[in-house]
Amino acid sequence: MRTKAAKALLDTGAVFFRPEEPFTWASGIKSPVYTDNRLVLTSPEARKVIEEGLIELIKKTYPDAEALFGTATAGIPHAAIAGYAMDLPMGYVRSGAKDHGRANRIEGRVQEGQKVVVMEDLISTGGSCIEAAKALQEAGADVLGVICIFTYNLSKSRDAFAEAGFEYHSLTDFDCVVETAAETGYISEDDKAQLKEFRDSL
Repeated sequence: MRTKAAKALLDTGAVFFRPEEPFTWASGIKSPVYTDNRLVLTSPEARKVIEEGLIELIKKTYPDAEALFGTATAGIPHAAIAGYAMDLPMGYVRSGAKDHGRANRIEGRVQEGQKVVVMEDLISTGGSCIEAAKALQEAGADVLGVICIFTYNLSKSRDAFAEAGFEYHSLTDFDCVVETAAETGYISEDDKAQLKEFRDSL
């Protein structure tokens, strides 16, 4: 499934390699690779692969899940699709509370002790996802963990999740995407070495 998901991301054009002109992530990190998983939603074939994989991963990893909450905005459609398929409640967590109406940060009903899984599209440093998990925890949820499509597997994110006391599981990851990209001719062996060197430096 890891390789199948990686190929779906590559075939959709969701992974951009640009070592000569690095992208700037929201965290400020300059990266030779950028992953835009939102593009998966516009490809029914890739979307089917990804959503079926996410559902399988939730069932395997968190069989006791009682609700799915997406991170705003990229995690919302995946929580909605998986929640519908699994007949589970869903909601989402904003990056900050609204400045109008009920000033909600969490949209959707959270019950005390409810076993919740956070849905994210990708994890780089993990900061925003951890904040969403903390918000749900503070609202009374029992946060089982995080499920995402893709992770860069940075030591920063692993350390941040460990410190926050949350775990995460991804459908595919940086190494698998890079290996698949090299095997299928998206990148060269030299590119592969450079990309892994970048990841290991963080």
